[in-house]
Amino acid sequence: DTFYLKLQYTDGSGETQYSTIAEANAIKGEWVQLANPNYKIPSDAKNMSIYVETAESTINFYIDEAIGALPGTKVEGPAPISFILGDVTCDGVINGFDVAAAKKGLAKGTFASTNAKLAADVNQSGDIDENDVVQISDFVLARIDKFTAVEKPVDFAALEQKFSGISLAASLKNSKYGNPLMTQRFSADPGVMEYNGRVYVYTTNDTLTYDSNGQVTGCTYSVINTLNCMSSADLVNWTDHGKIPVAGSNGIAKWAGCSWAPHATHKTINGKEKFFLYFANNANGIGVLTSDSPTGPWVDPIGKPLISRSTPTCDKVAWVFDPAVLLDDDGTGYLYFGGGTPDGGNPKDPGTARVVKLNPDMTSLAGNPVQVNAPYLFEDSGINKVGNKYLYSYCTNWSTGGNNIGITANATIAYCVSDNPMGPFTFVGECFKNPASFGKEFGCYNNNHHTFVKFKGNYYLFYHARGVEYAMGIDKNYRSAQVDKATISDDGKISYVTATMTGPGQIELLNPYETVQAETFSHMAGVTVEGLNNTTVSAKAGNWTRVSGVDCGTGAKSLTVKASSSSGAVIKVCTGSQSGTAVSYVEIPAGGSMQEITVPVVGLSGTQDLYFVFSGNVSFDSWVLSK
Repeated sequence: DTFYLKLQYTDGSGETQYSTIAEANAIKGEWVQLANPNYKIPSDAKNMSIYVETAESTINFYIDEAIGALPGTKVEGPAPISFILGDVTCDGVINGFDVAAAKKGLAKGTFASTNAKLAADVNQSGDIDENDVVQISDFVLARIDKFTAVEKPVDFAALEQKFSGISLAASLKNSKYGNPLMTQRFSADPGVMEYNGRVYVYTTNDTLTYDSNGQVTGCTYSVINTLNCMSSADLVNWTDHGKIPVAGSNGIAKWAGCSWAPHATHKTINGKEKFFLYFANNANGIGVLTSDSPTGPWVDPIGKPLISRSTPTCDKVAWVFDPAVLLDDDGTGYLYFGGGTPDGGNPKDPGTARVVKLNPDMTSLAGNPVQVNAPYLFEDSGINKVGNKYLYSYCTNWSTGGNNIGITANATIAYCVSDNPMGPFTFVGECFKNPASFGKEFGCYNNNHHTFVKFKGNYYLFYHARGVEYAMGIDKNYRSAQVDKATISDDGKISYVTATMTGPGQIELLNPYETVQAETFSHMAGVTVEGLNNTTVSAKAGNWTRVSGVDCGTGAKSLTVKASSSSGAVIKVCTGSQSGTAVSYVEIPAGGSMQEITVPVVGLSGTQDLYFVFSGNVSFDSWVLSK
């Protein structure tokens, strides 16, 4: 077993930490020394205690003595155990003599030395048996190139006791719903890009703000300087790629004060795929970031706004924001943006929508923006090419009453059509009502923001609603992304889209035999997602995540989890619900080091919803099943 010598202490922020001083593998019946002649106690450490503990097992052990000495002092201890699995003769090579020595030791029950016995136990079961001899023989005959350890049994009853008295956290998302996409953060203004069999959704990171009494205040858009990124292959399980620090002194685009309403595309330039993320700096301009990956890392290629109020024709645009980008079939890029009604302007014809052609680099303008005629424009540019038609869609304003063009309510999604990406555009009509009109679970009325995207043969509408804040019992304009199926005909006509909480359903099953990132889930309660791009799930006791529609096939035999825990914890894996039938338990040893742990799985086959339930503090990176 592995033993640790650890320092438990309270750090400068008052948190309890566990620092590993030394570790070593001990053999039953043998002594081992845990020593570190150069360990440095953290400078902010208080309330210190030293522990000796096992990594995995609960066993009895002896401590002979504990010695503290000056740095660099060497204290003699037991000779270290040194052996090579399969090298029973301990001569440095594995050959037929080792097979003979293993057979002889098995028959007589004794070996020439402790090292010889340990070397013969190639399946690491703790005993020498026929399987060990067969594996050594197969290795010598080149039938195998490595030894296979036997799986240690998992004591389900003992590990279930770790969950005794733990209350499970409540989810903000109905177990039968696919919407909203995420509940660990708000996610407004979804801008969507398809790439390589996945759909990537970039959103404004609405962030809770509080007054001096600790009460939630209305969404303060001026403090938002990060964007969210998530992706999915099935429209139900979403991978959270983290918060992109865009604006402000700690952001990528330090010139920007805010980051809102992102939209993205990708283009092959000089034989290399490049990604472009456009965002609004408040209502005062459009910025662009670039990357070699849809999830970053991102850079600011020009160090200034791509479009500002000083850009020609933009002086009359009330709100220079809400970009939407189109990459045409010939590789030419076009950017659409704008909104609002100028002071004294006509809300029926605000004249504040713009389109501009981009240079081949996608980060500079190829001309001056021109006006898009969008009746009753409020904000939220959207653009799609269907066949040979260009569809410009947008959110109508709050002054649509008495119109004669077919707009039935305020803040709906309407669209225009053109034969040219630069227009002129002809108004067609409405295609999506305000989400609040579809039921109370969508929350109260707010602005409407959307993206249409074609994904795996069908069209979908991504939009935001206020369902998460409704589930939280607040009414402060915090918005969350959702998705529903849409229909767009080949001639460019958009049928009315119906908003639902169920969503479009899972369009393909999840393959658990390829590594699944822990931050990929359909539902969750309590957990947070930490990091950027290479993110991890941070969980506490009673938290859980759910992965929907997992295709376990004819049956899984084992589960490998990559995780860590500062103080030790257990992950219970269930089917059916967060308190359903357990198919495996994963014991995460204390110490805080990220490691892979493989455990057997019982009774897991077919298509299942898998729940990962946590008994304590865990940092969870990934998981994969094996047959």
